[in-house]
Amino acid sequence: MTKTVLVSGASGFVGSHVAAKLAEDGYRVRAMTRRPGGYHGAGEPIAADVADPGSLPAAFAGVDVAYYLIHSLGSDDFERRDADAARNFAAAAAAANVERIIYLGGLGAGEGRLSPHLRSRREVERILRSAPTPVTVLRAAVIIGHGGISWEMTRQLAKRLPAMITPRWVRTRTQPIALPDTVRYLTGVLEPAEARGATYEIGGPEVLRYIDMLQRVARVRGSRLPNLTVPLLTPRLSSAWLRFVTDVDLATARNLVDSMATEVVVRDDAITRLLPGKLLGYDDAVRLALADRERAARQDREQAAR
Repeated sequence: MTKTVLVSGASGFVGSHVAAKLAEDGYRVRAMTRRPGGYHGAGEPIAADVADPGSLPAAFAGVDVAYYLIHSLGSDDFERRDADAARNFAAAAAAANVERIIYLGGLGAGEGRLSPHLRSRREVERILRSAPTPVTVLRAAVIIGHGGISWEMTRQLAKRLPAMITPRWVRTRTQPIALPDTVRYLTGVLEPAEARGATYEIGGPEVLRYIDMLQRVARVRGSRLPNLTVPLLTPRLSSAWLRFVTDVDLATARNLVDSMATEVVVRDDAITRLLPGKLLGYDDAVRLALADRERAARQDREQAAR
């Protein structure tokens, strides 16, 4: 019997690709969105908002598995918003007797040393798991793909700056993962019984510093990006600087910078045994993201010309 899968955030960066892959694999996809009239992705759009508990029962009716791919990074009170949204989602899933929730959270070891952003992701895990529905958690760092906020910030910095005066956080290590590998893992954990209630850390094949990521994007684009690190460039000044040289809004920039001081690398590679397969390297992930951006821009131009 074909499973019905609810994808929250179906119009978002990761959710749109998860919905498309699930539909391709033959699942009955229900795309949860606040604006179903403007939804043009995979699956059947249904109006619902995690901030409005009354809108959720209809979205969950008959659902077997639900993906939770929502967070409020661009809000100053995102921790409260994310916690309330998770409680609403978990309650609706339990009321509908959903078999499982699959959640994309954030990497990071040591609860006491996490940034507010990563701490919020961990709190969402706790809230989802406090309800009766089993939860499968995947934790990721930076996801490299067209449409991702962290990737877009990286792309714009590498493109727009001839050189960088950077804060200390550019020396922090992280383990970026390509968007296709993220989607493969998220959809791959849907069926295996051993994934029920499990937590997996996902990352690409390379551990890099943020400055390495920026300089390699520049190299892929055929340029160089000299760097001078200034230790006294505070997180608040860093976020204002990011807002000045990129399109990222101030609240999002501030929350991203706070997270960049925390090392986020995979310490348990169990996912590679559950779902083996070759992972895209960083440079290849960058090339793919840039190509997808060019393709999307070309389609927008063609549509505007009609």
